[in-house]
Amino acid sequence: MKKIVFILFLGLVGLKSYSQEPATAQKIDENAPIFKFEKELLDYGSIEKDSDGKRVFEFTNVGKSPLIITNIKSSCGCTVPKRPEQPIMPGEKGQIEVVYATHKVGVFSKRITIFSNASEPTKVVSIKGNVKPESSLSLLERLEKKEKSMLENQ
Repeated sequence: MKKIVFILFLGLVGLKSYSQEPATAQKIDENAPIFKFEKELLDYGSIEKDSDGKRVFEFTNVGKSPLIITNIKSSCGCTVPKRPEQPIMPGEKGQIEVVYATHKVGVFSKRITIFSNASEPTKVVSIKGNVKPESSLSLLERLEKKEKSMLENQ
C-alpha cells in the first residue's frame, strides 16, 4: 500500500513540475528586423532540362533595425543560394538568389534555411518544380532551342 501511495505521489509531483512554464522566457525585441517575403514558396512549374534554374526570393525588412543575413544553407547541393552581402535597412527590399541544377530530371522540392539577426533568426523558404527530360520535347522544339542558343552565342 505504501508503495502505491509513494508512486502516486511521485506521479503528481512530476505532473506539477511538467505543467509549469519555464523560468526564463525569451524576451521579444520590438526593434528587431523582420522578414516579410512576397512568396515563401517558389514554384518553377514544369521546366526543360538544362534550362535556367535561377529564381529570386524577394523580401522586405518591415522591422525597425537593419537586417543582416549571416548564412544561407540549402537542403542539398543541387540548390545554390546567394545571400545579400549588405544589411537590408528598415523598409528596404532585398533578394535571395537561388539556382537549381536543372540537369537533374524529375520532380523536386528543396528547402533553403536563412540565418539572420531577425526576430525569427532561422527562416525556411522552399522551391519546387518538375524538370522535364529532353526526350519530351518534339524534334522541332529541340531544333528551335538549338538554333536560338546558337544565335545568342554569336
